[in-house]
Amino acid sequence: MNKAVNDEVWSGSWVARRLGVELAGDDTLTDLLGLALRRNPKRAHLLVSNVLGKHVPQAPSVVYGHGVALGRRVRELLGDDAAREAVVLGYAETATGLGHSVADGVGLAPYLHSTRRPVAGVARAGGFEESHSHATSHLLLPEDPGLLAGDGPLVLVDDEFSTGNTVLNTIRDLHARYPRKRYVVVALVDMRSPADAGRLDDFAREIDARVDLVTTASGTVRLPEGVLEKGQDLVTRFEEAHSGARGGDMSGSAAWARTTADGHAARVDLRWPPGLPDGGRHGFTPRHRARLEAALPAMAARIAEALPKDARRVHVLGFEELMYTPLRLAHELERLLDGTEIRFSTTTRSPVLAVDDPGYAIRTRLVFPAHDDPADGPGDRYAYNVAGAGFDAVVAVVDSAADTPALHAPDGLLARLAGHTPHVLLTVVPSYVPGAAPAPERPAMLPEPLRGPAFSSYAPDEVGWLLQDLSDVTLEAPTEEREEAIQSGGAHYAESLPVEYQPSEQYQQLFHAALDASAARLATAVGVVTETVLAERSPRPVLVSLARAGTPVGVLMRRWAQDRHGLDLAHYAVSIVRGRGIDANALRWLATHHDPADVVFVDGWTGKGAITRELAAALDDFERAEGVTGFDREIAVLADPGACVRTYGTREDFLIPSACLNSTVSGLISRTVLRADLVGPHDYHGAKFYRELASADVSVAFLDAVSARFPEVRDAVDAAVKELLAADRTPTWEGWAAVERISEEYGIHDVNLVKPGVGETTRVLLRRVPWKILARAGAGADLDHVRLLAEQRGVPVEEVADLPYTCVGLIHPQYTRGATGADGKAVAL
Repeated sequence: MNKAVNDEVWSGSWVARRLGVELAGDDTLTDLLGLALRRNPKRAHLLVSNVLGKHVPQAPSVVYGHGVALGRRVRELLGDDAAREAVVLGYAETATGLGHSVADGVGLAPYLHSTRRPVAGVARAGGFEESHSHATSHLLLPEDPGLLAGDGPLVLVDDEFSTGNTVLNTIRDLHARYPRKRYVVVALVDMRSPADAGRLDDFAREIDARVDLVTTASGTVRLPEGVLEKGQDLVTRFEEAHSGARGGDMSGSAAWARTTADGHAARVDLRWPPGLPDGGRHGFTPRHRARLEAALPAMAARIAEALPKDARRVHVLGFEELMYTPLRLAHELERLLDGTEIRFSTTTRSPVLAVDDPGYAIRTRLVFPAHDDPADGPGDRYAYNVAGAGFDAVVAVVDSAADTPALHAPDGLLARLAGHTPHVLLTVVPSYVPGAAPAPERPAMLPEPLRGPAFSSYAPDEVGWLLQDLSDVTLEAPTEEREEAIQSGGAHYAESLPVEYQPSEQYQQLFHAALDASAARLATAVGVVTETVLAERSPRPVLVSLARAGTPVGVLMRRWAQDRHGLDLAHYAVSIVRGRGIDANALRWLATHHDPADVVFVDGWTGKGAITRELAAALDDFERAEGVTGFDREIAVLADPGACVRTYGTREDFLIPSACLNSTVSGLISRTVLRADLVGPHDYHGAKFYRELASADVSVAFLDAVSARFPEVRDAVDAAVKELLAADRTPTWEGWAAVERISEEYGIHDVNLVKPGVGETTRVLLRRVPWKILARAGAGADLDHVRLLAEQRGVPVEEVADLPYTCVGLIHPQYTRGATGADGKAVAL
């Protein structure tokens, strides 16, 4: 096997000819692997992966795609229930990014990778040896000591499965500490010899556990007798012949790469989300993944903006164990910069001979000193196949522990890169250290809440808005333009506002008819959720609604407490943004003026539970950063069809008429805005007051219609609350599971584009570019307004027999302005 696909020279042929090394196995092996030589007394040859993103620059979509595909196979093997109990463990340094990508493919499991970097204050939870490696000791340093202690499956991920020794050492060490019944070993290639192939099965029987193997390809390496000595002799002779290259950059030819003593690189501030780990060294949970996914488009856009406009080939270079974050940034750039070739690889500790020959996997190398103060002392580090590759720009991504004088020195990495490309950018990701998040500086005084009638059409005692007034700023953009910008990664949905929907006379009639029909039902749900809060959360709660859908509900709960118990409850509205968290300044104001333990966060309804998760994650971050404890992570909602919370008025998915309209049923306040040029670090999030829509405002009329029914539903509320308090209300997250299933069944593959429930479906039709509406077969008047809006926008409504919600709105996947049809045929799915 000496040719790759398309008759290109196989990048292992140089070694194969000189040492007689052969690869035997699957036809894809030579596409996946090349060969190189290294000075190592334990193994002469090096299998060089073409799809790992370590030694060979590769398209990030290829690198990430291989890992995610393996993860999906693991999830299929385990099943969803076992996958939720699993932990994915990747190996440093080479497989840290691959393991993280596999965890993304599994989707339900936390991720941890081994590390060679000790971290002060973090206890070691295990370790093992990699016998053939140049740097053998691995540490396991999870932030959560219980991460490895469960009895669910352990998924171990490495780039290659060569002898099985590393995996056996790992399982042996961890099984002695945390025994379990199932392991899954994942690798890009299984290259074990026949003699090694049975060892894993024997070991599984020995420890009485099941061990499965998931790989992309398999084969063996055939080594002639004496290959180790021959390989070392070949390396020695070649290095002696080219000894002039040792001091700096090294290729395999006489034309050594030039260097520069400048080392200058333009910095790009990613605005990394506070408290988000930079990778899996201390653990990375599905909640962390959701935060990263939401922040990636904006971070990649900042890099894209800093790149030269004429750059056509851009390389993103990660740093040793820091593989996943640079990979995901490169992947986002690949999506964002259509027409620009993006490649990804990382620096490494591994010393490999460079030979400038098409039949050799390592054509060039850059040599530079370690720049992260490694525990095992100073030494050389390497970047392969970057020199001479013709990149217009290189983006170096390092963690803050590696942003040292050595990085910027005349012989440092940045200087080496600058000798081979006209533009070098540097972006630094904060090194995550558990428990070490400092409190940011901030002004001592925060503004008092805004109140009506100066801000909103609600009475001043009904709600105080912990927002800043952006009424004089033009923020609206056409729905189609916003959708394209959001889905392309060029903008976050909270950076602009949709043009406010102006309802037709027919639609307004539907709203009033729905309000008349549902007012008593709404009043009952308001009473139930309020009485539950009073009974379980606080006798005098501070209601904090999530603007804006939660605000009418917060006002109604306040009115119920006043009407039924004579309580004059404080009520505020704050902003929470998916992917960006809750307004930390608003939390600071609340913590200063109230006991956090009395605060009850209020929203209108749950869909799949994204905001429920967002709130919990944001409060965790705030607690770590501020040291302020006591805020309850759970939202109280009027309706919980997604089964995401314990405190609710009902779990039925029915029409809440306030979902039918936008600002005209929410005090004339816009959705909240979070944009860096408008909202500084010491500002509340922003919103607009649409005074000009006063003639169409039904905000107070809606509240009055519902609260007028309070007296007649008291008995029904008392009976429902008694039953509810005695019931098991543990969240099942049925909604999230249903959304994941629908996302896959309809080929969308993005849960953020699936909006379940009547309220969320209405929002899709009012604010986004809808693709289609799924309606439960037999759904009645609750969907009259949905059908009308769908008809007005030319969106098909598809009846589904076993839909867990009354309806589900699907946002147009992969939307561009060319994808104007509602049937989705204008885009390739």
